[in-house]
Amino acid sequence: MTDKIVVLSTCDSEEEARRIARSLVEKRLAACVNIAPQVRSIYRWQGAIEESAEYLLVIKSRRDLFERLRAALEAMHSYDVPEAIAVAVVDGLPSYLEWMDREMPE
Repeated sequence: MTDKIVVLSTCDSEEEARRIARSLVEKRLAACVNIAPQVRSIYRWQGAIEESAEYLLVIKSRRDLFERLRAALEAMHSYDVPEAIAVAVVDGLPSYLEWMDREMPE
């Protein structure tokens, strides 16, 4: 098990996704953020089943940075309840994990 995590979040526009991604990398809360365009989300919201096109953020970070990352994401996000789900990275290419460490110094 590593100390790395992947955090998933969605945005309603490419502009918002790019703004959030850039800010997280600039603040060194993420080593990298991928933006997957036009994912289709189906979910229950306020008693109704909704369906919308969203942009998926795949945020590469570290476990010890999650609370700061979550707070930054929540402050920048337009959603009332933004998604912020952290998934543990069990293992990875050593050179990539080392690169992540260099991009997110302690």
